[in-house]
Amino acid sequence: MTTRRAECSCGQLSATCSGEPTRIAVCRCLACKRKTGSAFGFSAWFREEYVSTEGRAAEFVRVGDDGGHITQSFCPNCGATVFWTIDKLAGFVAVSAGGFADLSFPPPTVSVYHESRRFPWVEIRAEPLEKRG
Repeated sequence: MTTRRAECSCGQLSATCSGEPTRIAVCRCLACKRKTGSAFGFSAWFREEYVSTEGRAAEFVRVGDDGGHITQSFCPNCGATVFWTIDKLAGFVAVSAGGFADLSFPPPTVSVYHESRRFPWVEIRAEPLEKRG
């Protein structure tokens, strides 16, 4: 079974993930852009039983566009977000895919919502994710 470790910039907070992600996604919502300081967020989703964390995490809870609560866990030292959960997706943990620092990490499989917020110069080859009820 594949094991990958994502960590923050200073290495204090990490998430170790076993197996393959259930989804690898790109999101262009304003919250993801602000969280990453980039043109999009890049995440790998795992079942929570396959993710273990180490280190101290601070949390920030926000309300998503669909009314769900998103709990972002970030390093209190360097500020890098390492993982998060969404109450409407119970049983799953999203990990910042860039935190794996692995150039062989698989590409996104889906592009999550907010196509209208895509910077016109960004092209990502992934299938759009259909919104579920």
